[in-house]
Amino acid sequence: MQGTVDGFSYGTVTPLTAYVMACLGAALGLRCITRSLRNDQSWKPGWLALGAASIGCGIWTMHFIAMIGFQVEESRIRYDVGLTILSLAVAIAVVGLGVFAVGYRGANTTTLLIAGTFTGLGVAAMHYIGMAAIRLNGSLRYEVPTVALSVLIAVVAATAALWAAVAIRGFLTSLAASLVMGVAVTGMHYTGMAAVSVHLHGASGTVGSGGSAHSLLLPMLIGPVLFLALAGVVVMFDPMLVLGDGDWNRTASRRRTPAGSVPRADPPAWSGSAFEAPPRTDRRAYGSGGPGRRDG
Repeated sequence: MQGTVDGFSYGTVTPLTAYVMACLGAALGLRCITRSLRNDQSWKPGWLALGAASIGCGIWTMHFIAMIGFQVEESRIRYDVGLTILSLAVAIAVVGLGVFAVGYRGANTTTLLIAGTFTGLGVAAMHYIGMAAIRLNGSLRYEVPTVALSVLIAVVAATAALWAAVAIRGFLTSLAASLVMGVAVTGMHYTGMAAVSVHLHGASGTVGSGGSAHSLLLPMLIGPVLFLALAGVVVMFDPMLVLGDGDWNRTASRRRTPAGSVPRADPPAWSGSAFEAPPRTDRRAYGSGGPGRRDG
Protein backbone atom coordinates (compact mmCIF):
# COMPACT_ATOMS: atom_id res chain seq x y z
CA MET A 1 0.00 0.00 0.00
CA GLN A 2 1.34 3.38 -0.98
CA GLY A 3 1.39 6.16 1.57
CA THR A 4 0.24 9.70 0.84
CA VAL A 5 3.34 11.89 1.00
CA ASP A 6 3.10 15.63 1.61
CA GLY A 7 6.35 17.58 1.52
CA PHE A 8 4.71 20.99 2.02
CA SER A 9 2.36 20.45 4.94
CA TYR A 10 3.07 24.00 6.20
CA GLY A 11 2.78 25.57 2.76
CA THR A 12 5.61 27.83 1.64
CA VAL A 13 6.84 28.52 5.18
CA THR A 14 9.26 25.61 5.41
CA PRO A 15 10.81 25.88 1.91
CA LEU A 16 11.29 29.65 2.18
CA THR A 17 12.79 29.38 5.67
CA ALA A 18 15.02 26.53 4.51
CA TYR A 19 16.21 28.63 1.57
CA VAL A 20 17.00 31.59 3.82
CA MET A 21 19.10 29.40 6.13
CA ALA A 22 20.98 27.91 3.17
CA CYS A 23 21.74 31.42 1.88
CA LEU A 24 22.81 32.62 5.33
CA GLY A 25 25.24 29.75 5.80
CA ALA A 26 26.65 30.22 2.30
CA ALA A 27 27.06 33.99 2.73
CA LEU A 28 28.85 33.67 6.07
CA GLY A 29 31.02 30.85 4.79
CA LEU A 30 32.09 32.74 1.67
CA ARG A 31 33.02 35.84 3.65
CA CYS A 32 35.08 33.83 6.16
CA ILE A 33 36.92 31.97 3.40
CA THR A 34 37.55 35.22 1.55
CA ARG A 35 38.95 36.72 4.76
CA SER A 36 41.45 33.89 5.09
CA LEU A 37 42.65 34.21 1.50
CA ARG A 38 42.96 37.99 1.18
CA ASN A 39 45.01 38.73 4.27
CA ASP A 40 48.27 36.95 5.03
CA GLN A 41 48.19 38.05 8.66
CA SER A 42 44.88 36.31 9.42
CA TRP A 43 44.72 32.92 11.14
CA LYS A 44 43.96 30.95 8.00
CA PRO A 45 42.94 27.58 9.52
CA GLY A 46 40.54 29.30 11.91
CA TRP A 47 38.78 31.32 9.22
CA LEU A 48 38.59 28.31 6.88
CA ALA A 49 37.14 26.16 9.66
CA LEU A 50 34.59 28.85 10.55
CA GLY A 51 33.61 29.17 6.88
CA ALA A 52 33.24 25.40 6.45
CA ALA A 53 31.19 25.06 9.63
CA SER A 54 28.93 27.94 8.54
CA ILE A 55 28.23 26.39 5.12
CA GLY A 56 27.78 22.91 6.64
CA CYS A 57 25.40 24.15 9.34
CA GLY A 58 23.46 26.14 6.75
CA ILE A 59 23.00 23.07 4.54
CA TRP A 60 22.01 20.83 7.46
CA THR A 61 19.62 23.41 8.90
CA MET A 62 18.05 23.86 5.48
CA HIS A 63 17.50 20.10 5.20
CA PHE A 64 15.78 19.59 8.54
CA ILE A 65 13.70 22.76 8.40
CA ALA A 66 12.38 21.44 5.10
CA MET A 67 11.81 18.02 6.71
CA ILE A 68 9.50 19.58 9.30
CA GLY A 69 7.06 20.03 6.44
CA PHE A 70 7.38 16.36 5.37
CA GLN A 71 4.45 14.19 6.45
CA VAL A 72 2.89 10.86 5.55
CA GLU A 73 -0.87 10.92 6.03
CA GLU A 74 -1.20 7.31 7.15
CA SER A 75 1.70 7.20 9.63
CA ARG A 76 3.45 9.23 12.28
CA ILE A 77 7.08 10.14 11.57
CA ARG A 78 9.95 9.97 14.04
CA TYR A 79 13.69 10.53 13.65
CA ASP A 80 16.61 8.48 14.93
CA VAL A 81 18.79 10.73 17.10
CA GLY A 82 22.13 9.13 16.24
CA LEU A 83 21.68 9.29 12.47
CA THR A 84 20.41 12.87 12.70
CA ILE A 85 23.54 13.95 14.56
CA LEU A 86 25.70 11.94 12.14
CA SER A 87 24.21 13.82 9.20
CA LEU A 88 25.28 17.14 10.77
CA ALA A 89 28.82 15.86 11.33
CA VAL A 90 29.03 14.61 7.73
CA ALA A 91 27.84 17.96 6.36
CA ILE A 92 30.49 19.94 8.25
CA ALA A 93 33.28 17.40 7.61
CA VAL A 94 32.86 17.10 3.84
CA VAL A 95 32.48 20.84 3.35
CA GLY A 96 35.56 21.35 5.52
CA LEU A 97 37.66 19.01 3.38
CA GLY A 98 36.65 20.82 0.23
CA VAL A 99 37.21 24.28 1.72
CA PHE A 100 40.65 23.43 3.08
CA ALA A 101 41.60 21.87 -0.27
CA VAL A 102 40.91 25.04 -2.26
CA GLY A 103 42.09 27.24 0.60
CA TYR A 104 45.60 25.77 0.52
CA ARG A 105 45.91 24.44 -3.04
CA GLY A 106 44.03 27.16 -4.91
CA ALA A 107 41.19 27.04 -7.40
CA ASN A 108 42.95 25.21 -10.22
CA THR A 109 40.83 22.92 -12.36
CA THR A 110 42.06 19.64 -10.89
CA THR A 111 41.56 20.71 -7.29
CA LEU A 112 38.11 22.14 -8.01
CA LEU A 113 36.92 18.99 -9.77
CA ILE A 114 38.20 16.62 -7.09
CA ALA A 115 37.17 18.75 -4.09
CA GLY A 116 33.83 19.72 -5.65
CA THR A 117 32.94 16.14 -6.51
CA PHE A 118 33.89 14.86 -3.06
CA THR A 119 32.06 17.68 -1.29
CA GLY A 120 28.96 17.27 -3.47
CA LEU A 121 28.84 13.54 -2.80
CA GLY A 122 29.21 14.29 0.90
CA VAL A 123 26.35 16.80 0.85
CA ALA A 124 24.17 14.24 -0.92
CA ALA A 125 25.24 11.66 1.68
CA MET A 126 24.17 14.07 4.42
CA HIS A 127 20.74 14.34 2.79
CA TYR A 128 20.22 10.60 2.49
CA ILE A 129 21.60 9.88 5.97
CA GLY A 130 19.01 12.35 7.23
CA MET A 131 16.37 10.48 5.25
CA ALA A 132 17.59 7.17 6.70
CA ALA A 133 16.90 8.61 10.16
CA ILE A 134 13.17 8.60 9.42
CA ARG A 135 11.15 6.04 11.37
CA LEU A 136 7.58 5.36 10.21
CA ASN A 137 5.11 2.54 9.68
CA GLY A 138 6.52 1.69 6.29
CA SER A 139 9.63 1.91 4.17
CA LEU A 140 11.02 4.60 1.92
CA ARG A 141 11.63 3.87 -1.74
CA TYR A 142 13.53 6.00 -4.23
CA GLU A 143 13.43 6.56 -7.98
CA VAL A 144 17.01 6.02 -9.10
CA PRO A 145 17.08 8.61 -11.95
CA THR A 146 15.76 11.35 -9.66
CA VAL A 147 18.27 10.41 -6.97
CA ALA A 148 21.07 10.58 -9.54
CA LEU A 149 19.86 14.04 -10.59
CA SER A 150 19.90 15.24 -6.98
CA VAL A 151 23.48 13.97 -6.56
CA LEU A 152 24.52 15.74 -9.77
CA ILE A 153 22.97 18.99 -8.53
CA ALA A 154 24.86 18.60 -5.24
CA VAL A 155 28.19 18.08 -7.04
CA VAL A 156 27.65 21.09 -9.34
CA ALA A 157 26.54 23.26 -6.42
CA ALA A 158 29.53 22.25 -4.29
CA THR A 159 32.00 22.88 -7.12
CA ALA A 160 30.47 26.29 -7.82
CA ALA A 161 30.58 27.13 -4.10
CA LEU A 162 34.26 26.25 -3.80
CA TRP A 163 35.08 28.28 -6.92
CA ALA A 164 33.13 31.25 -5.56
CA ALA A 165 34.92 31.00 -2.22
CA VAL A 166 38.28 31.53 -3.92
CA ALA A 167 37.42 33.69 -6.93
CA ILE A 168 34.89 36.16 -5.48
CA ARG A 169 36.05 38.86 -3.09
CA GLY A 170 33.50 41.70 -3.15
CA PHE A 171 30.70 41.85 -0.59
CA LEU A 172 27.86 42.27 -3.12
CA THR A 173 29.20 39.55 -5.41
CA SER A 174 29.52 37.20 -2.43
CA LEU A 175 25.93 37.99 -1.50
CA ALA A 176 24.75 37.25 -5.03
CA ALA A 177 26.73 33.99 -5.06
CA SER A 178 25.16 32.92 -1.75
CA LEU A 179 21.67 33.48 -3.18
CA VAL A 180 22.50 31.26 -6.15
CA MET A 181 24.03 28.64 -3.85
CA GLY A 182 20.87 28.69 -1.74
CA VAL A 183 18.78 27.92 -4.82
CA ALA A 184 21.11 25.05 -5.78
CA VAL A 185 21.24 23.46 -2.33
CA THR A 186 17.49 23.80 -1.71
CA GLY A 187 16.82 22.51 -5.23
CA MET A 188 19.01 19.49 -4.51
CA HIS A 189 16.98 18.75 -1.38
CA TYR A 190 13.58 18.95 -3.02
CA THR A 191 14.80 17.00 -6.05
CA GLY A 192 15.83 14.22 -3.68
CA MET A 193 12.47 14.44 -1.92
CA ALA A 194 10.68 14.12 -5.27
CA ALA A 195 12.28 10.67 -5.61
CA VAL A 196 10.70 9.42 -2.37
CA SER A 197 7.68 7.18 -2.10
CA VAL A 198 6.41 5.37 1.00
CA HIS A 199 5.31 1.73 1.08
CA LEU A 200 3.16 1.17 4.18
CA HIS A 201 3.46 -2.00 6.27
CA GLY A 202 -0.18 -2.06 7.33
CA ALA A 203 -2.19 -0.96 10.34
CA SER A 204 -0.39 -3.38 12.67
CA GLY A 205 3.08 -1.98 12.00
CA THR A 206 5.04 0.04 14.53
CA VAL A 207 6.70 3.40 13.98
CA GLY A 208 9.81 2.64 16.03
CA SER A 209 11.80 4.67 18.50
CA GLY A 210 12.92 8.24 18.00
CA GLY A 211 11.70 11.78 18.38
CA SER A 212 9.07 13.59 16.40
CA ALA A 213 9.83 16.53 14.15
CA HIS A 214 8.78 18.99 16.84
CA SER A 215 10.27 17.24 19.87
CA LEU A 216 13.61 16.36 18.23
CA LEU A 217 14.29 18.51 15.17
CA LEU A 218 13.25 21.88 16.57
CA PRO A 219 15.51 21.61 19.67
CA MET A 220 18.37 20.25 17.55
CA LEU A 221 18.04 23.19 15.16
CA ILE A 222 18.71 25.65 17.97
CA GLY A 223 22.43 24.79 18.13
CA PRO A 224 23.27 25.30 14.43
CA VAL A 225 21.09 28.43 14.24
CA LEU A 226 22.87 29.94 17.25
CA PHE A 227 26.22 29.04 15.68
CA LEU A 228 25.26 30.83 12.47
CA ALA A 229 24.17 33.85 14.51
CA LEU A 230 27.53 33.94 16.34
CA ALA A 231 29.38 33.53 13.04
CA GLY A 232 27.38 36.46 11.71
CA VAL A 233 28.48 38.57 14.67
CA VAL A 234 32.12 37.67 14.02
CA VAL A 235 31.78 38.60 10.35
CA MET A 236 29.95 41.88 10.96
CA PHE A 237 32.44 43.08 13.57
CA ASP A 238 35.50 42.31 11.43
CA PRO A 239 36.39 45.48 9.47
CA MET A 240 38.24 43.52 6.78
CA LEU A 241 34.98 41.75 5.90
CA VAL A 242 32.69 44.75 6.24
CA LEU A 243 34.77 47.32 4.34
CA GLY A 244 35.52 45.00 1.42
CA ASP A 245 38.27 45.28 -1.13
CA GLY A 246 39.67 48.68 -0.16
CA ASP A 247 41.73 47.53 2.80
CA TRP A 248 42.87 44.41 0.95
CA ASN A 249 44.06 46.49 -2.01
CA ARG A 250 45.97 48.89 0.23
CA THR A 251 47.52 45.98 2.11
CA ALA A 252 48.55 44.37 -1.16
CA SER A 253 50.09 47.64 -2.43
CA ARG A 254 52.18 47.95 0.73
CA ARG A 255 53.41 44.37 0.27
CA ARG A 256 54.44 45.26 -3.29
CA THR A 257 56.60 48.21 -2.14
CA PRO A 258 60.26 47.37 -3.04
CA ALA A 259 62.63 46.63 -0.17
CA GLY A 260 64.65 49.65 0.94
CA SER A 261 62.28 52.20 -0.59
CA VAL A 262 60.23 54.63 1.46
CA PRO A 263 56.51 54.02 1.01
CA ARG A 264 54.46 57.03 0.04
CA ALA A 265 52.71 58.43 3.08
CA ASP A 266 48.97 58.72 3.01
CA PRO A 267 47.55 62.26 3.30
CA PRO A 268 46.48 63.31 6.79
CA ALA A 269 42.94 62.41 7.73
CA TRP A 270 40.40 65.26 7.67
CA SER A 271 37.90 64.97 10.48
CA GLY A 272 35.62 67.80 9.42
CA SER A 273 32.21 67.57 7.82
CA ALA A 274 31.85 65.58 4.64
CA PHE A 275 30.50 68.72 2.96
CA GLU A 276 33.50 70.92 3.88
CA ALA A 277 36.70 71.11 1.91
CA PRO A 278 39.86 70.03 3.78
CA PRO A 279 42.37 72.77 4.66
CA ARG A 280 44.95 73.51 2.00
CA THR A 281 48.58 72.79 2.80
CA ASP A 282 50.88 75.39 1.24
CA ARG A 283 54.54 74.49 1.51
CA ARG A 284 55.60 78.03 0.55
CA ALA A 285 54.47 79.21 3.96
CA TYR A 286 57.33 77.30 5.49
CA GLY A 287 60.04 77.51 2.87
CA SER A 288 62.42 74.72 2.11
CA GLY A 289 63.43 74.25 5.73
CA GLY A 290 60.05 73.07 6.93
CA PRO A 291 57.79 74.49 9.64
CA GLY A 292 59.27 77.10 11.97
CA ARG A 293 62.05 78.08 9.54
CA ARG A 294 62.06 80.84 6.91
CA ASP A 295 64.14 81.07 3.78
CA GLY A 296 67.07 83.44 3.80
